[in-house]
Amino acid sequence: MNLISIPAFQDNYIWLLDDRQGRCIIVDPGEAQPVLEALQRLQLAPSAILLTHHHHDHVGGVAQIVAKYPGLAVYGPQETADKGANHIVRDGDTFDIDGHHYRTIAVPGHTLGHVAFYSAPYLFCGDTIFSAGCGRLFEGTAKQMYDSFQQLAQLPDNTLICCAHEYTLSNLKFARAILPEDREIETYQQHVEALRAKGQASVPTTLQLERKINLFLRCHDADLQKKLGFNSPPESLHSVFSEAFSCVIWRSKVLLLVF
Repeated sequence: MNLISIPAFQDNYIWLLDDRQGRCIIVDPGEAQPVLEALQRLQLAPSAILLTHHHHDHVGGVAQIVAKYPGLAVYGPQETADKGANHIVRDGDTFDIDGHHYRTIAVPGHTLGHVAFYSAPYLFCGDTIFSAGCGRLFEGTAKQMYDSFQQLAQLPDNTLICCAHEYTLSNLKFARAILPEDREIETYQQHVEALRAKGQASVPTTLQLERKINLFLRCHDADLQKKLGFNSPPESLHSVFSEAFSCVIWRSKVLLLVF
């Protein structure tokens, strides 16, 4: 398989997974034109579209792509039924495309019906987990997002996290602000700064790496808990997650005020 990222809008990624035999799947096509251009340039024919949730920057290109490829299968949760999904999936559903097996994982938080698609080693997780960060809570709760992270954390270390936005550097800056003495985070921030300076993407990332640099996967970390104001062991780890998320929101508001 060959993974291809297509930049879209300001910081989105649309993913193609090419089976090296001229077929591919398309994940979260927020706009159609860059996808259609890539298909033509790479001489690929789509077998299916996968949708993780209903936001426009993930579904806006579906209608135009399906118009170009009539009858194309579009997999997505119930919340995408009016966005073009014609195969509605739920937690635990499995299906095969071009001989490759996919499993649906419910990951509510960003939206209530958000799902991820896993086909080892690829995880298409939309706006749930980002490199060094997590998605915003537009519809769900911090507890739901924490539980979703725990679901994804059960996957193998070599899982490739194919998230939908280039947020890594800003997420790492936040992580450094909370844990300024963490050398793993500092070193990785320097690496990503070098990548971005060259115009290169910082994703996909691996679950193994994220366990080290993503604060939202480190709620069990005593140092992190202390930095977030927990002077004794928390009653629940999702409260740590919630406090970290609150710090992200606070920092975002401060930056808006400053700039």
